[in-house]
Amino acid sequence: MFSPNEMNTFPTRKALIVANPAAGTMRTKILAELTVLCRTRLERVDIRLTTRRGDTRDIVRAALDAPEATAPDLVIAVGGDGTVGEVIAGMTAGLRPAGAALAIVPAGTGNSGYRMLWGCRPWQESVRAALVGPAGAERRIVDLALLIETGTLVCLGACSGVIAQALETARGIPLTGPARYARALADTAETFTAYPGRVTVDGAVCHEGETVFANVGGGRIRGGQYLVLPLSVPDDGLLDVCAVGGEVHPTQVAELTLTGSHLRRPGVVYARGRTIRVERLDGLPLCYEHDGELQSAGGPAMTLEVLPAMIPVWGALPAEGAAA
Repeated sequence: MFSPNEMNTFPTRKALIVANPAAGTMRTKILAELTVLCRTRLERVDIRLTTRRGDTRDIVRAALDAPEATAPDLVIAVGGDGTVGEVIAGMTAGLRPAGAALAIVPAGTGNSGYRMLWGCRPWQESVRAALVGPAGAERRIVDLALLIETGTLVCLGACSGVIAQALETARGIPLTGPARYARALADTAETFTAYPGRVTVDGAVCHEGETVFANVGGGRIRGGQYLVLPLSVPDDGLLDVCAVGGEVHPTQVAELTLTGSHLRRPGVVYARGRTIRVERLDGLPLCYEHDGELQSAGGPAMTLEVLPAMIPVWGALPAEGAAA
């Protein structure tokens, strides 16, 4: 139960809970506990369950376009990074900055977005922060990115090479949570061959040659545990990029990115900019993913452009090491 003092510390009054029943670690008790937690504090709580890929965006947009008396000021995404991405797409439809704030309840395989904001803190603690705004939490307005080739939003980031190809391998691995992707990355790395690539930041080439992977975005963590972009700040108005060249063997990627120590290795380039382009130079389609979703075969490049200050989110104070 919340105390009277807690009830008055932050003006959240109405919440929309959007839950994906098919998420990797989703359990009925998560939604039940979340519902009780919210209804104890808020004037109005609406719950919507997704039924298919793509309907999340419409659910969120319809709720936010409702009259002010019923429109939520907090949207809680219950699911994995894919669910979070669809919720954000609904909150920012038409590339409009979101008015409502976002909170995340991690129930997916990797949950990289939640870990970026809260580290390993329990979701109950993070939701309570979004409801009452206690010390140790803050409301930040974070950046997103636009994938130029498809016109879609990117929330955490996009990555080519071995990290992307591991998602294909993961489909055949009967594990759940971060262990599934860890196994897939290890298996993929054994036979992966670096591709001829180039990375351009605001028109200047920062990497060209053999490429193991190139990751672009604002999210520090990928795959639920890998610090691929350890220096990234999600609200600085810039995109980070890390390109790993052929000097690093693919089988070393997992161990190095667990701690961010890949940045000290020869052949690794780290840069920031507003527009970042990743290309494959041999004429073959570039294999890449964004926000944990492997993209269909297309052209030889992906281009990301930063969209500054797009969505308010709740997260731990930076000093508390939310990305650890």
